[in-house]
Parts: sequence; structure tokens; C-alpha cells
Amino acid sequence: MKVFESHSTTDTENFAAEFAKNLRGGEVLLLGGDLGAGKTAFVRGLVRGLGGDSNEVSSPTFALMNRYEAKIPVNHFDLYRLSGEDEVYDLGFDEIFRGGREVCAVEWFSVAGEEFWPDYPCIRITLLGQGEERTITVED
Repeated sequence: MKVFESHSTTDTENFAAEFAKNLRGGEVLLLGGDLGAGKTAFVRGLVRGLGGDSNEVSSPTFALMNRYEAKIPVNHFDLYRLSGEDEVYDLGFDEIFRGGREVCAVEWFSVAGEEFWPDYPCIRITLLGQGEERTITVED
């Protein structure tokens, strides 16, 4: 387990950019934290670290998924508006998670339930804190 103390959005993005250097494709990043915790900021840094345009990153709350081109493409999911595991399967997310060549970053992963994730190469990333201060925990 890795723990990082972030003191700003820039710190969070920089940490994610460094973290991205260890990714090879096929990872599913489960992003946890309350509203405004910095999950999308983490994805911005991730995309930059993988050589993509971080200015394109926005929260996919209403789109459910945004895709960002980079050396390793990033599929950025937000399951907040879904009502459970069945809806995640119905939308075909399972096929994308099993793709193997891209990174999938999933906000509000708990909507799918804990039983959904064990079959995937998941890394849990939790962002906790208030204001600009964040503790980022990475568990793989």
C-alpha cells in the first residue's frame, strides 16, 4: 500500500502522472472518495502521465464514460447515475474492462458492488480529505 499526502490539486495531478508511469495497460483503477475528493483531478494527471491531453479530461457523470487518447488510452467511467451491477453489465462495461490494452479509471465503482470487481486486475485508489488537503491511498 502506498500513501501520498496531497496539498493541492496540482499535487494530486502530479502524483497521478508519476503513478501512470508504472501502468502497462489492462489495469482497472477503482477511484474512491466523496464528491469533490479529487477523483477527476487524479484522472487528469493520469492522462498527462500517459502522454495524453489532460485538458480534455472532464467528469463523465452524464456521459458515463469518456475516452482519452494517449500512449495507453484511458477509459474514464463514472457509475454514479447507475443503479447497480446489472446496469453496468447491460451497458457493456464488462467487455471494456476485459479489453486488456487500455487503462480504465472508474469513479463510484461501489455502485457495481464488491462482487463485480475480483475478476479484473484492480488497483484501489482512495482520495480522502477536505479543502485542498488529500490523503491518497493506493492498494493493489
